[in-house]
Amino acid sequence: MKILIADDSRVMRQIVVRTLRQAGFGDHDLIEAANGKEAFDIVKAESPDLVLSDWNMPEMNGIECLRALRAAGNDVKYGFVTSESTPEMKEQAEAAGALFFIVKPFSAERFDEVFAPILG
Repeated sequence: MKILIADDSRVMRQIVVRTLRQAGFGDHDLIEAANGKEAFDIVKAESPDLVLSDWNMPEMNGIECLRALRAAGNDVKYGFVTSESTPEMKEQAEAAGALFFIVKPFSAERFDEVFAPILG
């Protein structure tokens, strides 16, 4: 299984990777994108099974990336791992087809709780 981590912070991508490993998902193929545009291109080229996206990123933010993927007919499993969380953001994410909304700081337990049903 291939998981794409999209975040403009290299350090945050490393933290997400480490937390995925702690939650038992380290044996999956973990790939990274530094912004929403790069994530969009990687999804089209590499067909990951799951995208974990930050909300605020340069070039294309996370919600724009999700909307662009859905508009292109791509139904990849997609959700947000972000430090910002408002009811409006959660509503936008849900309306666009996001499966989850994890707020930083997060734990391995939270990742396991959210991803175990998604990843099987």
